[in-house]
Amino acid sequence: MSVLTLPAERRAGVRRSWWRADPLLVGASLVLAAIGVVMVYSATRNGQAALGLGPHYFMERQAIFVVLGLVVMVVLAAVDYHWVEAASTVLYVGIVLALLAMFAIGHRALGATRWINIGPFQLQPSAFAVLAEICVVAAYCARRPEGLETRDLLKILFLQAVPIILVVKQPDLGSAIVLGVVLVVMLIMAGLPNRHLVALVLAAALAAFAMIHFGLLHHYQLERLTSFLHQNQGAQSTTYNLHQSVAAIGSGGLLGTGLFKGLGTNLAFVPEQQTDFIFSAVGEQLGFVGSVAVLVLEAVVCWRLLRAAQQARDDLGRLVAIGAFAFFAFSVFENAGMAMGIMPIAGIPLPFLSYGGSAAVAFFAAIGLALSVQLRRAR
Repeated sequence: MSVLTLPAERRAGVRRSWWRADPLLVGASLVLAAIGVVMVYSATRNGQAALGLGPHYFMERQAIFVVLGLVVMVVLAAVDYHWVEAASTVLYVGIVLALLAMFAIGHRALGATRWINIGPFQLQPSAFAVLAEICVVAAYCARRPEGLETRDLLKILFLQAVPIILVVKQPDLGSAIVLGVVLVVMLIMAGLPNRHLVALVLAAALAAFAMIHFGLLHHYQLERLTSFLHQNQGAQSTTYNLHQSVAAIGSGGLLGTGLFKGLGTNLAFVPEQQTDFIFSAVGEQLGFVGSVAVLVLEAVVCWRLLRAAQQARDDLGRLVAIGAFAFFAFSVFENAGMAMGIMPIAGIPLPFLSYGGSAAVAFFAAIGLALSVQLRRAR
């Protein structure tokens, strides 16, 4: 039944509910998305001539991604989040099939097979794997209000190990790390006993050791993850991206070089600056003040997501919002830290700023789920 066919009093209730939408959450997300479009333009406008593309190519595409993400956010916010319970199995099967399809029809670029070509655009299933995980784990744990037992933990770990392994095999280690972090945070908030938490941490450490010892990680992946620990090595080694990113941020000083005036950005010294290292463009052009402003806006989004979890009317809503919070908070911390040389290089996008349609839609979808929880907190 559409809103227009509802009785008059129910239509009024639907309209009133939108006035209760969190203005800080929505406003900060929109401002960040607008900044992201400008930063993507600044990072790509001078490098497109060699590719036969116009200076506005990436900016226009990013603007389209933002509009599409806004539509997804509004739709998910308008729908009661309890649909997650009924659709969790479909979401899980769908994301596993999409990840398996990568090995048959996926497009390979930059040494990885992460995208499926759909006309002029590319779909990255691993970006949506986090959303599927949030919905599946929240639905499963919400059915067990008394807490998780050992068999429940084993079942969840087995189910989520499948998409995580498929993502690692692409290879997309950054998305796999996000999946693992979000899973652990949600399990803790679902009431995971301390003994199980200790066992889970030990198992994760053992798995990491086994992956390194038996060569399951590619050599370049291991070097990228550990490059921030040996930054004094030659700039032409695996630390090249890191050196250039730190240099660009440092050259911004307090107030920055000015929008579109950064030397490192204009000359494309930082590889893939519009995606993984977009924060270096912010630091160079907007300086310390602009970088702090962007991080404050990201922190506001994380704070309001956490607030939505605190105000949720039931366990399902609380876990959905917590999953969205973990998704955002870890992505911001890892991406900004990576660009500044204090975190491993893991290829995780900065929410709303990094170029990419799948990432933009996924982050807006997470906001939409949290808004759905927040809008129905008092019902």
